[in-house]
Amino acid sequence: MAASAARCWWRFFREVGSATVIHVDLTPHASRGASSLLWLNEEERARWRQYPLPGSRRRFALCRAALRAVLCRQLGCSNERLTFGSSSYGKPFALVDNVPATISFNLSHSGQHGLIAFAPQGRLGVDVEERVARRDFDELSEVVFGPHERSIIAFARGCDKVQLFFRLWTIKEALIKALGMGLSFDVSRFEVPSALRQGRMSLFRFPQLPEVCWRVEYIGNEEFSAAIAHEFLPSQFDDQE
Repeated sequence: MAASAARCWWRFFREVGSATVIHVDLTPHASRGASSLLWLNEEERARWRQYPLPGSRRRFALCRAALRAVLCRQLGCSNERLTFGSSSYGKPFALVDNVPATISFNLSHSGQHGLIAFAPQGRLGVDVEERVARRDFDELSEVVFGPHERSIIAFARGCDKVQLFFRLWTIKEALIKALGMGLSFDVSRFEVPSALRQGRMSLFRFPQLPEVCWRVEYIGNEEFSAAIAHEFLPSQFDDQE
């Protein structure tokens, strides 16, 4: 199944190391909404019907259809051959003819924006958040940030506070999604390095799991905050030498 240029709601966003990031336009659009449903299988359509709000149904269908289109192109398979499994913590993976595919991917959406990241190998996580000023920044900070992070957020004001909060939030979410342990991992137990806070790419190791290295980069723009984390494999270390 192919999507015509006029109906295609996803596009290349950027390359980050060996990973590729696709942007998904989630704004309301009748013909795109109808086209997206054609990509979904029966199980996904049943899941789509369970969402109580139109906006939630739209975002699910547009993101899932774009993911299917991207994976089918990368794997060289038809949409009918593509299915999904999930890990014990709920992280999805692709199967072609019920055989796990050799591709890593992750998806995130917020408001009018979705991001799909994929790579040939290595665990991968991506997160996107529309920046919305909230009155409970300090309360949320107590749950998701470490002592130094809470301190710098508490002293920030206005737009700077919003930018900093969502920069840190998306970086942490991308790392946790890449790790694939879901809510079982306490995000307040690690802090974002200063290089990442300032928008530079950085290599990161969880203090609790120092044996694995992650390539992390903030990829947000004027419309949204976003970050990607990708497992840094031994072969990639060799390339850096």
